[in-house]
Amino acid sequence: MPTMAELCTSDDPDLFRSLLSRIGDKWTLLVIGVLGEDRRRFTELSQIIPGISRRMLTVTLRALERDGLVARTVYAEVPPRVEYELTALGGSLKQVALSLGDWVSEHQRTILGNRHAFDASASGERAPTSTRRRSGS
Repeated sequence: MPTMAELCTSDDPDLFRSLLSRIGDKWTLLVIGVLGEDRRRFTELSQIIPGISRRMLTVTLRALERDGLVARTVYAEVPPRVEYELTALGGSLKQVALSLGDWVSEHQRTILGNRHAFDASASGERAPTSTRRRSGS
């Protein structure tokens, strides 16, 4: 398996970075995670994913469809029905999305505390002190 440094300097580093940007944007992993559970209609996705606008959901789904990660199926019914589901390629990202979600869930309070401490320090306020000591102190 190549190292991250090797991937960053691969034959097409711009493509590598653009794919990382696509996967790492605000909504993509959430959409992948939800579609990893089952195929969904647009309205279901917009209700399950809090805060996503209709426009951003449309943009995200189109980009995922373009990259071959999501399949869009239109049914010839009245009223029309459209469903989205992960392709095999998109399904290979499901575990990555879930693992990242688990990591965020486990560490979000610590990171929020770190942000508050940093911001307080940067603004000259006294930040809460840690009870942890460095070895050798």
